[in-house]
Amino acid sequence: MDDLKLEALIEDCEATLYGTELVKENGKDIYRIYIFKKGGVTLELCSKITQIISPIIDLNPPVNGPYFLEVSSPGLERKIKTLKQFELSIGELVDIKSDVQNCKGELLRVEGENIVVKDSDLEIVIPFAAINRAKTYIKW
Repeated sequence: MDDLKLEALIEDCEATLYGTELVKENGKDIYRIYIFKKGGVTLELCSKITQIISPIIDLNPPVNGPYFLEVSSPGLERKIKTLKQFELSIGELVDIKSDVQNCKGELLRVEGENIVVKDSDLEIVIPFAAINRAKTYIKW
């Protein structure tokens, strides 16, 4: 199943596709679908989306052979890899490592291909292409 169809099905459930990954753990293939929803992802929402997409994915499985499907939240502290994921994280605290500058602070906005972060009362603009690693974090 391509991401556009998956995205549409998830949006019908009032959530957003955050990302997917195919991993092998303990010799088993796991296809993970991460969903995002402002205000949080519930177990009921994950279950509903699993029931909707499972039979559709089974028609065009992500791997040959058996696999497990997991639908979950990407978590409070999560990796950010795409511009869309940055857009979904606006207003949250982010930790960015880049070729230009490292920063930690509130993600203010995405402007085209640039990420704008408030770090120590300064607005720092980092080109998306220069980012090596980024994640959200919680200040405890």
